[in-house]
Amino acid sequence: MSPTVLQAHAVAKSFNGLPALVDAGLTLRAGEVHVLMGQNGAGKSTLIKILTGVQGLDAGDIQLDGRPFAARTPLQAQQAGIAVVHQEVQLCPNLSVAENLLAGRLPRRWWGIAWKQARVDAEAALARLGLQLDVRQTLGDLPVALQQMVAIARALHQQARVLILDEPTSSLDEAETARLLALLRQLRGEGVAILLVTHFLDQAYAVADRFTVLRNGELVGEYSAELPRMKLVQLMIGRELSATTVARDDAAPPAGAALLQTQGLGRRHAVEGVSLSVAPGEVLGLAGLLGAGRTETARLLFGADRADMGELRIDGRPLTLAGPRDAIRAGFAFCPEERKVDGIVAALSVRENIVLALQARRGVFRMLSPTAQRELAQRFITQLGIKTADAETPIGLLSGGNQQKAILARWLATEPRLLILDEPTRGIDIAAKQDLMDQVLTLCRQGMALVFISSELPEVLRACDRVIVLRERRQVAELPARGLSESQLLHAMAEAA
Repeated sequence: MSPTVLQAHAVAKSFNGLPALVDAGLTLRAGEVHVLMGQNGAGKSTLIKILTGVQGLDAGDIQLDGRPFAARTPLQAQQAGIAVVHQEVQLCPNLSVAENLLAGRLPRRWWGIAWKQARVDAEAALARLGLQLDVRQTLGDLPVALQQMVAIARALHQQARVLILDEPTSSLDEAETARLLALLRQLRGEGVAILLVTHFLDQAYAVADRFTVLRNGELVGEYSAELPRMKLVQLMIGRELSATTVARDDAAPPAGAALLQTQGLGRRHAVEGVSLSVAPGEVLGLAGLLGAGRTETARLLFGADRADMGELRIDGRPLTLAGPRDAIRAGFAFCPEERKVDGIVAALSVRENIVLALQARRGVFRMLSPTAQRELAQRFITQLGIKTADAETPIGLLSGGNQQKAILARWLATEPRLLILDEPTRGIDIAAKQDLMDQVLTLCRQGMALVFISSELPEVLRACDRVIVLRERRQVAELPARGLSESQLLHAMAEAA
């Protein structure tokens, strides 16, 4: 067993009284790739920030080479040999490759920077990774994959013994990802301790020596790379899966013509090969683990991201979405996953939030009168049971469930033909979940088509007629929900083809 380089034990961290880490930890050894796994909110990012000096810990201890260690700044972590490469390349795109590689360590002579020596040093740093580039060219002119490699070369040039990679392949294609994974194997052979954070199971199993799993800020355990995939996923979500079928109502799914169809829809570096259809009155589920491409698919369907492959049809006719405005005109509506970031406008009232989409569709020359706005808002406050003192209350003061209902009201006011719901019940209580889903499914039975995304598998199976399964940013299966069990669905989501 290789020697331990870095060890974190019983680490705790809270923000404004809310715990992000409760009892987290991990052990990194020289010459290994250690993969840190966990769902959204598990505490992975917070732990990385503590290890790299971005944030301090509230409790627990960290040891480097067997001695107590606590980096108070990122510079202290770098000087101790801990380097991090983030999901988004955090270099200067307007500077040259050499300037980025050697920033803060450019060789100097009495007259200034020794540029010839800088180029030699930069080329040597890249050669360690098997790269040959003109180090004088501007970094921003390189593909994202090569920028990522430059970021790694910079970390290693700082004499890093611990290399932390946070979702490094999220913007890379298959060939670029394969190249990066090969590089990790090379660095492992050179004795570097590598901590990899990824939500792609195939990539994790391709390079992992060991796994550490976090859940809700706590250490679940440390496991060898022989851990079965299904067991790993169960450890991440925190429960054994039922093999029994979730009960569904007896009504047969709609058999009418499709409202929306896609064929090979995709966007490079986001999701590819999505072929689906949904009819009026039907609920189509999108299922997959974190990072599988569910939200990316929803954004393509709504035009929030523009597809660069495949086609989309509505009522059998080709439809090009240049942006959400086109989708709204076509009768589409989208409730996003991050309601506080992409959904509500916290400083505006409930009324103002509800009328936003309808007013945007009408345009500035067909303004809704104040009276019409108040009547519309009050109708949906009553219909959806939004708990608020009145329609003029700032929406930021409402509970999460009532904020979600107000976002739903915003889109229902447009009388959509297709509603896309991305994690509509995340972060709200059980009663609000049930109430919200009852309202949506009632509208669906009245003829509205619904695309539904949820990490809660029982919720998917209860609500949906069919389920599109995504894995590693590709569509891998389409399953009828009737008769489907949680374990069968998770197998399709997690197991390699």
